[in-house]
Amino acid sequence: MTTTTQTLGDIANTIPAAKRVFLRHQLDFCCGGKRTLESACSRAGLDADAIAREIDDTAGRGGVPKSWHIRPLEELTAHIQSHYHQALRHDVPALIQAAIRVEHVHAGKANVPVGLAEMLARFWDEMLDHMDKEETILFPMIRRGARGESVFMPVRVMEREHEQHGESLARLRQLTGNYEPPANACATWRALYEGLATLQAELMDHIHLENNVLFLRAVRGD
Repeated sequence: MTTTTQTLGDIANTIPAAKRVFLRHQLDFCCGGKRTLESACSRAGLDADAIAREIDDTAGRGGVPKSWHIRPLEELTAHIQSHYHQALRHDVPALIQAAIRVEHVHAGKANVPVGLAEMLARFWDEMLDHMDKEETILFPMIRRGARGESVFMPVRVMEREHEQHGESLARLRQLTGNYEPPANACATWRALYEGLATLQAELMDHIHLENNVLFLRAVRGD
């Protein structure tokens, strides 16, 4: 049973279905994973007990996921690269191109997301640099068995950059009206917003796995 004194990160680790609930209510379980459910809900103006019940209800309908908190860290780094990094490299450039088309074709309309393509391009530059650091520096260190103090500083750098990614997601949500297309949106516009919503969900899960599982275990010496 979920309690309101558990942290969001711990809840997401033990009840992965909770991540859907956190996304539904815009509770930050990745960069904000160290906050308790009670604290996070208080900040968001939500009823923590109701959210806990929703998590337990959602978990009761879900399957059993892979337990990354006990599997080898080498396997987890490989999963992050093959699943999350590759998906970003495949999806984000296409989203940038879709944003360019939408801004061009619908220029002058009151609800067009002006500046979205530029914002996405900046976000993508940051993500490419971030993933390169992980793939060429931090992940190889972890695969070679580095733990504790030897990975503490590079982990902290990655966590600070994760906070910047969270801020980027917040700006994207604000510019797009929480990814809700207007009634007059064309098919490309709707697909763009659907893709951005998927990007947010995937990136939050990605950052959660790194901050609250991979990095935590590496620094702790698991």
